[in-house]
Amino acid sequence: MTLHLAIDISPHAPSPRELMERALEPHVLLGMPHLNPYGLSETWLMKELGHRHWVLLAMRLGMENADFRTPDGREVYASLCATSLRKARLELATANDVLTIRSSVAQVSRTQWSSRHWLEIRGFCIGEVELVSAFVHRTVEGDNRTLARVGHWGALAEPFTRSELAATAASFRRGTAESHLGMSIPFDAALLSHSFRPSPHQEFNGAGLFYFAEFQAIADRAVETWFPDEIGSLTRRDAFFTGNIVPGEMVTARLRYLQKSESLRYACELTREDGTRIACLFVEGTKATRRAIR
Repeated sequence: MTLHLAIDISPHAPSPRELMERALEPHVLLGMPHLNPYGLSETWLMKELGHRHWVLLAMRLGMENADFRTPDGREVYASLCATSLRKARLELATANDVLTIRSSVAQVSRTQWSSRHWLEIRGFCIGEVELVSAFVHRTVEGDNRTLARVGHWGALAEPFTRSELAATAASFRRGTAESHLGMSIPFDAALLSHSFRPSPHQEFNGAGLFYFAEFQAIADRAVETWFPDEIGSLTRRDAFFTGNIVPGEMVTARLRYLQKSESLRYACELTREDGTRIACLFVEGTKATRRAIR
């Protein structure tokens, strides 16, 4: 006897609007794509929340699909300026858990929007995330170094919502920020450095940009190279993005601050080949003497 499962019982193909609504379904059954040996994959999580941020923007602006363009037809991207993961307990996630994601979105400036996401498993908070994006376009076709902001023509006529994360991100863009979360980022010689060449097939998104979720993955690869036996569970990560790279370009991670006691706190800067800073990441976590695989 052969059992046939009816997966798609809809009599018609769903519209993009219907699919956007489905993309915001709050419950996710966790399996191997969502996990790593230590719990919920932070890279998967940020990609998923980045997609939800994109869809939330489109729905908030009353669009039937998430195809953002200027009035003259140029493609526009909601580029991430900053992310903050707080109260993280990603190690609680296991296969077949149901992750619940509750989200909201608000405009914080003429060009920027903030989305907030609350994460739960079995009634426990495993993290709170804020994403701040700005609408941008390339001023030179195909050159990721020429991203420039554009005010969205569909912006709502309502007061902007205050976002401390957006305000801090602005300080990093201006080059006036010297510390965050009590961690200074001196511009003298780095404590440690490590260089990588991101893969266009793996670490760039569909818009051809070095994907924001891969910035933190690059930083983690460097830190795990420097301290392979000391990284425990992540409790917080704030990331500020100030540039992008072209495919084939090297990225260098530089350790700018390190505190090792009962906890582990560090700040890491990412630069591209011309020396321009493209991100600063600030991390708080536990310090482990033996990193156990569950």
